[in-house]
This record gives sequence, structure tokens and C-alpha cells, in this order.
Amino acid sequence: MSTPVIVPAVLRTEIRLFRREPGAVFWILLFPTLLLVVLGSIPSFREADPSFGGLRPVDAYVPVAVLLGLIFGGLQGMPQTLTGHRERGVLRRLATTPVPPSALLAAQMLVFGGTSLLSALLALAVGRLGFGVTLPAQPLGYLLALVLAVLTSLALGALLSALSRTTKIAGAIGSAAMFPAMFCAGVWLPVQAMPDVLARVVGFTPFGAAAQALNAAAAGDWPGWDHLAVLVAWTVLLTAAAARWFRWE
Repeated sequence: MSTPVIVPAVLRTEIRLFRREPGAVFWILLFPTLLLVVLGSIPSFREADPSFGGLRPVDAYVPVAVLLGLIFGGLQGMPQTLTGHRERGVLRRLATTPVPPSALLAAQMLVFGGTSLLSALLALAVGRLGFGVTLPAQPLGYLLALVLAVLTSLALGALLSALSRTTKIAGAIGSAAMFPAMFCAGVWLPVQAMPDVLARVVGFTPFGAAAQALNAAAAGDWPGWDHLAVLVAWTVLLTAAAARWFRWE
């Protein structure tokens, strides 16, 4: 069997395994939108607020909800799944078959990357239909920023997988990294409401740069090249580190 046939088969298997994990499905695909619904149900969140640049808080939280799925997928879902495969010897057994271990890694990236994109689309749709949130006025820039953010989250997930010997370690590292990532994405305080100095500092982090790029595109501007460059730089750096330290056994 050739590799082009093997990869779709591995992908189908990984999709079936992912669907059997209700926790992963909930946190990556559903929780970000549910959080948006809860916040949007608060009357004050549907009124313009000067501290949010004249936006309604619910408008400001749509990009946050978009990034939440990426954070859960990259920091919790992918590392624990890949580390679990390594612990159970799945990667070692693949080395004795025609299936290259890289096919499993590619399938994992497609599963979690695709789920993160679905989560983002769901948040955008619910924001628009449920709360009248305007769709991104610069759709191409928004899509570019979103794709780069997904690649960064997957690269981060690959690095956490490389550094973790067991699923418990992967879960602990992912949890430790998740809260700073959520802060930078604006979960507790959207970037628009951050002091200027804090917003500039956050803009050098992967999810802080992604939040600012998405905000700019949502407002109709092309995402800042500095924020896009930050995302590209983090993706390259994290990917190189993951390739350096990743072990199949």
C-alpha cells in the first residue's frame, strides 16, 4: 500500500478516535461558542462601551472565542493525544509497518487544525446570528491571520508533545501554558481594553498577536504586518524546536 493511500486511512482512524473523546470535542469545538453565548446573554455586554473602543463587549469577545478553540486544541488536545500514542507504543509499532510515523503526525495536525477552524466558524456564525456581531470587514486578512494562528497553535502542540514523556506531564505543561495564553488572547480582558503598554507586550506573544490581527481585520483594516510577522516567527521557531526534540519512542 502506498503512502498516499495510507495517510487518508490514518486520518480516518484519528477522526474516529477524536470523536470518541467527548471532552476534547466539548472544549475545542463547543466551549468557546458556549462562552460567547453566556457573555452575549448579559444585557450590558450588548451595549457600546467606550473602554472597548466603542464596540460592544460581545463584539470584542468574538475573536477571543475564535482563539479559544485553538488554545485548547494546541495546548491540551494534540499534546496529550500524541504523547498517549507514544506511551502506548503506537509510534514504535508504526515504524515496523509501511505507515510512516509522520503520517500520524500529519493526521493529528489535520484533525486538531480542522476542529479549531470549525470552532472559529461556529463562533463567528453564532455571534452574527445570535447577537448581530458584524462579520469581519476584511475577510481575506481575517482568514490569513486565522490560518497563521492555527499553524502557531499546532506548532506549539508539537513542541509540548516533544517535551512531554507522559500524558500526565503533557497535561500539566499544557495547563500551565494555557492560562497565560488565554490572558494574552483576551479572555479576562480583551486586547482593546488593555492599557497600551500591556497591549504592546502581549502583541509579541502568539495569541496576543493573533488577537490583535483578528481585531484589525474585523474592523476592516489589513492585519498589522508586525503581528503577522510575530505569528510567522513563532511558527518557525516552535516547529524547529519540536523537530529538534521530538522522539517517536
